[in-house]
Amino acid sequence: MQTLVLGSSSPFRATLLGKLNLPFITESPDIDESAQQNESPTALVERLAQQKAMAIAANHPDALIIGSDQVAVINNEILGKPGHHEKAIEQLRLASGKTVRFITGLALYDARRDKMQSLIEPFDVTFRTLTEHEIEAYLLAEQPYQCAGSFKSEGLGICLFERLSGDDPNSLVGLPLIQLIRLLNNVDVNVLSQQTHHR
Repeated sequence: MQTLVLGSSSPFRATLLGKLNLPFITESPDIDESAQQNESPTALVERLAQQKAMAIAANHPDALIIGSDQVAVINNEILGKPGHHEKAIEQLRLASGKTVRFITGLALYDARRDKMQSLIEPFDVTFRTLTEHEIEAYLLAEQPYQCAGSFKSEGLGICLFERLSGDDPNSLVGLPLIQLIRLLNNVDVNVLSQQTHHR
């Protein structure tokens, strides 16, 4: 199998990819992640996922490279990483009682053949109506100031939710594995067939 590279510095994405039991390396892409003028959230994440994969191809010209990018959207506004406590309170107040759509862009670039595949995977999270005390307690416990939307679903963030709706719960953490397996299949990497070779 070609070298598989995860273009991400996220430990959560690396843990998810580890579930597939394939050997891979990680490398953090260095790209400008700002949105272009009038760019929709879906166009933004798909473009950035592709750019991340392409940026890494320079160092790995024979590899299969996974790029992924995610935004949280509420009322057509992108929720970024809050960066500090006050902004996180503001974001969670906004999300309280509402549905937030997480849009993940996923790209798989076959550098050897110069073949790019990419897609968009949406996932909806409906928040409970949160009290000020719950918001404060959550932020103090988890300090999710580097997480889009001010929460981590893989931790106590689950306490904030009323309902999750989407095809792949992994996409909430930023790597839709069901779709990734499909993209790998398209380049003749069958995840189950590969298992016998790594025992």
